[in-house]
Amino acid sequence: MGKARAADSSYRFGDVEVDARRRRVVRAGQDVPLEPKACAVLLELLHQAGDVVTRDALLDAVWGHRHVTPAVLNRIIAILRRELGDDADHPRWIRTVHGIGYEFIGALEAPVEPLEPPLVSSPPRSQPVRRPWLAVSWALALLAAVAAVASWMLWPRALLPPAVDASAARNSVAVLPLANLSGNPEQRFLSDGLSDSLITTLSQFEGLKVIGRGSSFQFRDGREDARTIGARLGVGHLVEGSVQRAGDNLRIGIEVVRTGDGVTVWTQRFDRPYKDLFALQDEVALAVAGALQVRLLHRMPGAVETGRPASGNLEAYAAYLRGTDYMLDDPDKAIEPFALATRLDPDYAQAWSWLAFVRTQHARGTQSGEAARTAYAQARREIDTALRLQPDFGQAHAIRANLLAAADHDWNSALAEFRKALSQVSDTDPTHGAVSRLLATLGRIKEATVERHKYIDGDPLAAFARGYLFELLACAGRLDEAEATLREMAGLDLSANTRDWFATQRSYLAILRGEAAASRREAETMAAGTWRDRAIALALQIGDERAAADAALQHLLDSQGEIRGGAYAIARVYALRGDADQVFEWLRRDRDRDGPGVHFVLFDSLLLRFRDDPRFAAYCKEAGLPPPEASEALSFDVIRTSLARR
Repeated sequence: MGKARAADSSYRFGDVEVDARRRRVVRAGQDVPLEPKACAVLLELLHQAGDVVTRDALLDAVWGHRHVTPAVLNRIIAILRRELGDDADHPRWIRTVHGIGYEFIGALEAPVEPLEPPLVSSPPRSQPVRRPWLAVSWALALLAAVAAVASWMLWPRALLPPAVDASAARNSVAVLPLANLSGNPEQRFLSDGLSDSLITTLSQFEGLKVIGRGSSFQFRDGREDARTIGARLGVGHLVEGSVQRAGDNLRIGIEVVRTGDGVTVWTQRFDRPYKDLFALQDEVALAVAGALQVRLLHRMPGAVETGRPASGNLEAYAAYLRGTDYMLDDPDKAIEPFALATRLDPDYAQAWSWLAFVRTQHARGTQSGEAARTAYAQARREIDTALRLQPDFGQAHAIRANLLAAADHDWNSALAEFRKALSQVSDTDPTHGAVSRLLATLGRIKEATVERHKYIDGDPLAAFARGYLFELLACAGRLDEAEATLREMAGLDLSANTRDWFATQRSYLAILRGEAAASRREAETMAAGTWRDRAIALALQIGDERAAADAALQHLLDSQGEIRGGAYAIARVYALRGDADQVFEWLRRDRDRDGPGVHFVLFDSLLLRFRDDPRFAAYCKEAGLPPPEASEALSFDVIRTSLARR
C-alpha cells in the first residue's frame, strides 16, 4: 500500500468503511461508536498503512504526549480490535510490533467516496433508541447548524478587529450562565444546567477551547462588558442568552458575542415544548458550534457526558440539576437531590456518581470514626452502581479515585482510576486538578505541576487552583514563580476563606525565605481562629522571640492537639524547631486520628527536613506512600541554602 492519503480520505477494508473527514466508522453497515481518541489512533494507523507507527508517535499525534501512560494506548488498541473484529494473536488489521508500536497490515481498497450521513445517526450504546419526535429535532438541529455556518461565512471579515488574533477568536469561547427569565428564582437550576450542558457539549468540538463553569459563571451579574470578560478569560467569543419556562413550553435565546469589539455576530431563538428538552440542548449546541465554525471531534456527547439520564426521565433530570446547583456552594445540601434522582431513575449513572462524590466530601470534611466509615461504605456502593451502569464515564472513575484516596489511602488504585478518567475527559477538565493533588501526595511534583496548569488553563479565575499551584512551586524551590502565582491569585475575587488561605501562603513564603517579621505580619492579617493561630506559631519559630515562640506552640498543644488537623499542624511547628522526636510523635497521632497529614508529608518542605530519618521511611511505608527520598520536593534547609548562595 502506498504512503498516507490526505487527512480527509476515506478507507475501506474488509467489511469496514472509515470516513476520515466525518470521523465516522461503519462495520457491516452498522455505525461503530468509537470514542474520539480511538478514532484518531485508527486514522493515524490508516494514514501510515504498511509502516510501523511507534508508540511515541501515536501518543504525540493523538494526545500531544500530555503525560498519558502507555496503558491508555493499550486500552485504545484493545477497543479498536474489539470493534473491528480483530485478534491480537492472529491479527488481520492491526499488528503489534513489541517494544516499538503498531502497524496497519490490512489490504486497503481503492479510495471511496465519503460516507453519506444517515438521516438519523445510530444512538450511542448508552442511550435508548431515539423516538420519532427526536429524529425530527435532530434534522432541525442539522439545518440550524448549516444555516449558522452560512450566516457566519457571509459575515464581513473586516469587522474582526486587528487587536484580536483571528485564530484565538475562532478557537476559544466561554459560556456565561444563561439568564433565568422564568419569574421564579427556583428555576435557576434549569438555566444553569442548560449552560453546563452547553459547556460540556462544546468541549467535544475539535480545536475549541472552552472555559469551565468555575470561571465563566463568575460573570453572572453582567456588570462587565464583553471586552473585559474576554480579556480576563482569554477567549475570543462569549455565548450568552436566557432561558424561560412557561408551563409546558421552553424558550431559549442565544447569542455569540465577539470579545474584541463586543459585536453580536450571531443570535437565534428556540421555542420548543419542554418535553423536547434534551433534543433542544443538542440543537442549540450544534447551532452555536456552527456559528463558531468548529467541527465535532467524533459525535455529539451521549447522555452520560451531558448529565442527562439515558431513560429521558425529565423529573429525575430536574432533581439532578438541583443537586449540581447546590454542589459547589453547599455540598451537603446536594445529597438529597441526587438521591432523589436515583430513586426516580435507578439507572441514572451520573446521579449515582455525584451522589457518591458529595457523600465522600461530607465524610472527609465533617465526619470521623464510625460515622465516616459508614458514609464511605455507602459512597462505595453508589460509585460501584454508577460504573456498573456506565463503565466508560470518565467523571465516575475520577470520583472513585477520590474515594479510594480519601477513605482507603489506596494511592496506586486511585491513580489508576484517575488515568482512566483522564483518557475520557478534555484537557482542561477539573479532573486534572484532582489528579494533580494525588500526584503531589505521591511526591511527583513535576507531573502534578503539569496537570495543575491544565486545570488552570480551563478555569483561569479559580483562586484555589492557583493556591495549589503555589504549593507545588514553593516545595520545588521555585519561590519567585510561587510569588508571581500569589500575585495572580490576589487579582481574583477571593472569598473570606480563600483570603485567609491566601494570607497563610504569603506567610509560608516568607518563612521559606527566612523573613520572620514579614511572615508574622501576613499571619496577623487573618481572621481570629484556628488557621491564624497555626500561621503565627509557625512564623514565630524562625524569629528571635523564643518566649513568644514557646507560648504559641503551647497554645496549639492546649487548643488544637485533639482536633482534626491539629496534630499535623503541631508536627510542622516542631519541624521548624528541629525536634525530630516530636515531629514523628505528632505525625503518628495525626495518622491514628485519620488526619490530613498523610496527604501532604511528601511535599511539605518543613517535614522533609527529616527525609533521611528512618522513622519517616517507616511512616511512609505504613501509609502506603513512596519512600521520602523518592519525593521531588525540596526540604526547607535545601531551599534556604540555595537562597543563601544567590
